[in-house]
Amino acid sequence: MRTLPVGRISGGPRDRAGVTLIELLVVVALISLMVGISFPAITSGIDSLRMNAATNGIVSFLNSGLDRAQRRQQMVEITVSKPENALEMRSTEADFYRKLSLPDGVSITHVLPELPDDPDAPRTFDLYPGGTVPGFGIELINRKNVDRIVRVDPITGVPRVERPEQ
Repeated sequence: MRTLPVGRISGGPRDRAGVTLIELLVVVALISLMVGISFPAITSGIDSLRMNAATNGIVSFLNSGLDRAQRRQQMVEITVSKPENALEMRSTEADFYRKLSLPDGVSITHVLPELPDDPDAPRTFDLYPGGTVPGFGIELINRKNVDRIVRVDPITGVPRVERPEQ
């Protein structure tokens, strides 16, 4: 036969398992505090990922245009549209057209070198097979005001990412 501790009756209110309302409120408050603290770090990380994806996408896009001009011996036209926040590529091949739209939160601020009369006008750069690559750049900025420049080196013809001096 089993003996019970003095003052306790089996099945009484102290024997029930469960969570009180106060315990539940404390857990919810702790979870919301952790989310509130980590949210700015998460959004900043997402903005950095978007900026990296945009710069890598532009480098890849420009490399494919340069490669097409050299290997296929076709003239390639690259248009940078600041109002559309996109780059377009056409070649002398009739059905060739590519467009690169930048992700949300990343926008084109300048197309270098800037034109003094209309800096917001779409700019076109031509890549000729066997010709000199035009030196131009695309300056990007994200929501956190982090900026990068993707610049095509006219000597090597290789696009590279730069961080402007603050």
